[in-house]
Amino acid sequence: MQENKLFFGCVADDFTGAADGASFLVKSGISTALYNGIPKNNLKDKNVQGAVIALKTRNVKKEQAVAESLKAFAWLKEQGARIFYFKYCSTFDSTEEGNIGPVIDAVMEKTGFSYTVLCPSLPVNGRTLTEGRLYVNGKLLEESHMKNHPLTPMKKSRLGDLMKSQGKYCCIETRTPLTEKAKKEISREIDKNAHCYVVPDYETDVQGQQIAKDFPGIGFYTGGSGLMEHLGKYFGRTYGFEMEKAEEVPVKGPTLLMAGSCSKITLEQIAEYQKKGLPYYKVIPARLADGSLDAEGIWREAQIGQASEILIYSSASPGEVKKNQEMGKETIARKIEDTMADLITIARKNGIRKYVIAGGETSGAAMKALGFEGYHIGNSIAPGIPIMTPLDGPAYRLVLKSGNFGQRDFFFRAIQMLKGEEI
Repeated sequence: MQENKLFFGCVADDFTGAADGASFLVKSGISTALYNGIPKNNLKDKNVQGAVIALKTRNVKKEQAVAESLKAFAWLKEQGARIFYFKYCSTFDSTEEGNIGPVIDAVMEKTGFSYTVLCPSLPVNGRTLTEGRLYVNGKLLEESHMKNHPLTPMKKSRLGDLMKSQGKYCCIETRTPLTEKAKKEISREIDKNAHCYVVPDYETDVQGQQIAKDFPGIGFYTGGSGLMEHLGKYFGRTYGFEMEKAEEVPVKGPTLLMAGSCSKITLEQIAEYQKKGLPYYKVIPARLADGSLDAEGIWREAQIGQASEILIYSSASPGEVKKNQEMGKETIARKIEDTMADLITIARKNGIRKYVIAGGETSGAAMKALGFEGYHIGNSIAPGIPIMTPLDGPAYRLVLKSGNFGQRDFFFRAIQMLKGEEI
């Protein structure tokens, strides 16, 4: 295989998380490509320094999550990556039995890494770790909006407690900088059980920088997107790489915005968008369930393509979500995803080339419908939310966001930035 500049390889458990992580690598100065699934061929661009592979493994069976993740890390290693990262949500989204722990264990055991760090923090978005406990905007995770998440309700805040039901090994909590006591505990635990997890305090970006310095040789890191920026800067300096800034060219035409996330943040963003008097259309799940509405019907009723932008959303309040789930939780969720994917297929056939998608499941459905393999990561609209240009479709622009990310006027900002206008 021909030599390339790749040194940083990341596997993410969903697409919006992958885009989030990739944007922080770009912020660190690392030329980054994002791939929708494991690429079929070797890395084509020899100038790519960081590669992020987006899987859809957050809520699948753990055996499937482990198998797909190991294949993705193997591909990255074959392309020359030397630093590896497992990216999961900054709120540690996982079921009780979890996929985070099994994937981490499998990677350590397969590759021979003795230990790793658990760093889901993202201080710029209010996610912080203190004494082993995860906080969201100052509230313990179990007291935050995540306690009522429809797919992954979070009832505990201490990572050690969360990992007990998921992982095989011991969690060692430490202050940042790394304490001598923690160093001794790590050594003892490795001698005893071969592997362990380290949970350092991570409340500020200064601590993120320190974590990169404290753990320069472990080779395998895990967490949210925040640490990726500091690792990118640290190892970028180590390997002496510099990224050339590429100029982004705006794409003309209408913008289709879609939201499936039911998070409090996304609901606020939808309300703010509506306040500006911009066109929107709400998808009623009951109509999808009884067959009175499909993607073609939404296209006609919403008159998509006739306005310069329009928001199509299925996002709903907790009360509405609970009522919708009476029709079958998995059935209605799949119906919404399939309909959104079909709608994007129709939009693409009708010449729409700019898409803004809110929500991990909706983004995954959108990416499947569009079918692009990889993306160049450009400027960010908000921390963790970049503008993406398909490597095999340079006339398109995509913006994907996690439900809990972005400013209140995020949708308006996205529209303006996709037009090439300053915010």
